[in-house]
Amino acid sequence: MKQISKLLAVLLALSLALTAFAAFAEEAVGIDKAAFDALVASGPVADDDTIASSEWASKVKSAGKLRVGTTAQSFLFSLLDEEDGNYRGFDAGLYQLLANYIFGDPTAWEFTQVTSSTREDVLISDQVDAVFATYSILPSRQEVISFAGPYFTSKQGILVAAGNEDIKGLEDLAGKIVATQQGSSGPAILEQYAPEAVVQEEIDDETARQDVEVGRADAYVTDYTLILGSIVRNPGKYAVAGIFGEDDNYGIGLPKDSDGVAFVNDFLQKIEDAGLWTQLWQVSLGDRTGGAESAPEPPAIGLE
Repeated sequence: MKQISKLLAVLLALSLALTAFAAFAEEAVGIDKAAFDALVASGPVADDDTIASSEWASKVKSAGKLRVGTTAQSFLFSLLDEEDGNYRGFDAGLYQLLANYIFGDPTAWEFTQVTSSTREDVLISDQVDAVFATYSILPSRQEVISFAGPYFTSKQGILVAAGNEDIKGLEDLAGKIVATQQGSSGPAILEQYAPEAVVQEEIDDETARQDVEVGRADAYVTDYTLILGSIVRNPGKYAVAGIFGEDDNYGIGLPKDSDGVAFVNDFLQKIEDAGLWTQLWQVSLGDRTGGAESAPEPPAIGLE
């Protein structure tokens, strides 16, 4: 019953965000920088014994920086602010809170750009300590890396050009050219839910969106949260033609069988218990998308 209530809360939040698009102004809704920066600096800090109990955390602490695989282009989750050089959004807030937890400094992290196709590679090759990149927990990925979390739940969405009246749901994708990201869960999801669509795999989110914008594709299927970010960032260009599929749980990618999973899960629980998860959702998504007045309940940590 509790799980059903959680699902209904998530669906309500998504529905309210979707119906609010018509009220958006003609400019993208930016993040409250001061509120975000204050939030990530207010997080808990692990004591020396907690750090020493984890081989993963000890290695990170000794290196002096948390090496993060992430993105600079995700408007709601991790976006580079070219004015001050900082990254802000839901994922950015989490990795800065984690840096603060380990070092007592939310700026003690190092950026490595990842795409859907390179997220496992940078972990396997030890280029990064963790990946925060709207990273869906999938069995195929768990064969080569491990996940902490989940820390966020989404679904799949269909992005179309504004004014498109031909595609109003999954059934309309048959025979249409549908863009999705190479290396993401998109191709498998299209095979399952829209097997008659003509799948066009692109290297990243921006290219897939441009396909829709210039007519190289009829639609783009990806995580609903990414679609929401595209619409907020580009008022009047795009529309949502449907939300579908099973819950898509986002996790924090870590090296295979790393004890960092337990360490990061403990960190996530502290963030939730302190109310910081809810505050981060509000400043990164809720205040910017016209969504629900209160944040949805976060997913149960440790549910892979």
